[in-house]
Amino acid sequence: MQCLMFRPYAPLASWGDIAVGEDRPSHEYPGRSAVLGLVAAALGIRRDEQARLDALSASLGLAVGVYSTGRLLRDYHTSQVPSAKDMKKRPHRTRADELALPRSELNTILSRRDYRQDALCTVLLWRRVADTEFSLAAIRDALLKPQFVLYLGRKSCPLAVPLQPQLVEADSLIAAFTAAEFPPIEGLRDADQLQRIAFDSDAALPLGDVEATRFSVTRRDEPRSRARWQFSDRTEQVALFGAATEHVEAQA
Repeated sequence: MQCLMFRPYAPLASWGDIAVGEDRPSHEYPGRSAVLGLVAAALGIRRDEQARLDALSASLGLAVGVYSTGRLLRDYHTSQVPSAKDMKKRPHRTRADELALPRSELNTILSRRDYRQDALCTVLLWRRVADTEFSLAAIRDALLKPQFVLYLGRKSCPLAVPLQPQLVEADSLIAAFTAAEFPPIEGLRDADQLQRIAFDSDAALPLGDVEATRFSVTRRDEPRSRARWQFSDRTEQVALFGAATEHVEAQA
């Protein structure tokens, strides 16, 4: 089966998790909505093109190979926002729009925002349906020359190296991650061994013949409505290898 693989890396990344109140946590590796957002930006799909975003989501399957979850960085953050009453009566499309008020009418809120430092993963995509405008070759070309600026979760997290998208043929997820060739990143340590693979529960490829601790988790990262920032639950399969397995067993 043909797969498309690319490696997103930046010194800082933020893979949004469920946010409640002032806490803005980050997952350890990118979820489905994060990857689809990256691909959509490369293809030039705008945020208000819901039909195309839905078609992109339906056409692609996802697996993420995690080499390092990096280190947690927590930023104590202050920002200005309009009052809740003003937010309801005056919809805004951009941050500049949101702040287009006299200074006296803005409030200051405090938040804690999480980032992952030097996290490294490889993304694997396959086509779920054949009849779609989003071929793997077209996505590869878009990742080489993206229409919009790409960043890893927040605009303060631009890519540090090219994504280096490549098409590979494989009969299992392990075979695909083994077949992909990415050069080492200078200065990045403890990121040369595959620690885990997280993949869609309906993956078209089997995991492969390898010893692993397997389990399933529920993530709310299936894009539902970009206009309303709504997401649905998704069942994700996770396979842990080597030291990652020992770490989980030690915690248990």
